[in-house]
Amino acid sequence: MSEATVNTKRPDGSNRVVITGMGAITPAGVGVEALWKAVMGRECCIRPIERFDTTDYEVHNAGEICGFDATEHGLTKKESRRFERFVQYAIVASDEAIAQAGLSMEDEDPSRVSVVFGSGIGGIDELESGFKTLFEKGPKRVSPLFVPTMIGNIAAGNLAIRYGMKGECINVVTACATGAHCIGQAVRDIRHGYTDVALAGGAEESVNPICIAGFANLGALSREEDPLRASRPFDLNREGFVAGEGAGAVILESLEHALARGAKPLAEITGFGSTGDAYHMTAPDPEGEGVVRAMRIALEEGGFTPADLGHFNAHGTGTHANELTESKALRALCGEEAGIKVPVCSVKGTTGHTLGAAGAVEAIVTALSVANDCVPPTAGFETPDPEAPANVLAEPLENYKQKVALSNSLGFGGHNACLAISPYEVAAE
Repeated sequence: MSEATVNTKRPDGSNRVVITGMGAITPAGVGVEALWKAVMGRECCIRPIERFDTTDYEVHNAGEICGFDATEHGLTKKESRRFERFVQYAIVASDEAIAQAGLSMEDEDPSRVSVVFGSGIGGIDELESGFKTLFEKGPKRVSPLFVPTMIGNIAAGNLAIRYGMKGECINVVTACATGAHCIGQAVRDIRHGYTDVALAGGAEESVNPICIAGFANLGALSREEDPLRASRPFDLNREGFVAGEGAGAVILESLEHALARGAKPLAEITGFGSTGDAYHMTAPDPEGEGVVRAMRIALEEGGFTPADLGHFNAHGTGTHANELTESKALRALCGEEAGIKVPVCSVKGTTGHTLGAAGAVEAIVTALSVANDCVPPTAGFETPDPEAPANVLAEPLENYKQKVALSNSLGFGGHNACLAISPYEVAAE
């Protein structure tokens, strides 16, 4: 079928939005291939923390990116000194995504290329260091670059500068739903014609002394000493999430634009749901009403029904509150009997919880899953929880064609984001 006969519009006349490039850096390593191999292989990439001494901490494991040298991945020595880790991670992931997409800014109208890239916490290392300098050495010793180094929007800013992207440049910050909301915002911008191309995703540098202390004292982190058993989404014996770090980046385009420049669509984002719980600072609404609405909106926006759902990439943090809510939400969406049959996975058994990057990393895994007719297993899952019944896979499900999958992200404050992702299919006029 020729490009001329491809239907690039949705039924309402808005633009179809496709993924043409993906990039990642996670505890599994640098690159999407390393992430995908680890997830499909049910590998656990949780390790004892190396970045700082955890002797006085109750938590000793994390999804840490060890031995990272930015200069080995395309950054200059100046950039590696000046940019916070979350910015460095964002650049590494974005470089990969742009390369895969074959996007050349010389061939683009820069005002039609946007950056929507967030961080849940931002430059926490610099924030911690700046306060220490202030208290120990006085105000005149604080770096003049303290503020522009640590603020959360600076990843988006530096990405725009690096590539010369002059369209909308924003970061959507919704804690652990940040990456998904950034992608969703970019989808809406492209769908309604505000931009043609967007670099979207999230980055985080959360394996940090004060972050680990804060999350641990909140009671949110797993205290399991064995790193291979620390992150256990949906497992009966789970006891909290494991902090992770990294970045996920995608190049999104209107299908019309992608085909015009000869790009290969990897998957299509067919829907996006965004809701709020209005319930609690840290806990999800146990009834899951807001989560269900986000999932339903995402499906309906793509023209799907719950019966079309191929699999569910859950937020799946490994906390009781999360999995009880998501299990209930999935059953409320699909019906009790059908809901417990939908294949479910959580990437966090492999990577830990990469917080502001998680939604982007998991969108990448979901896109690869529908494109490759498969559903990944969940590392760390062994014993089902009868209070949170779900069809969580312990082995990969292959040769499994799907119309659509949902990827959920939930953030402190009651922020719910759901992306509906489908295999790319040509639709005739």
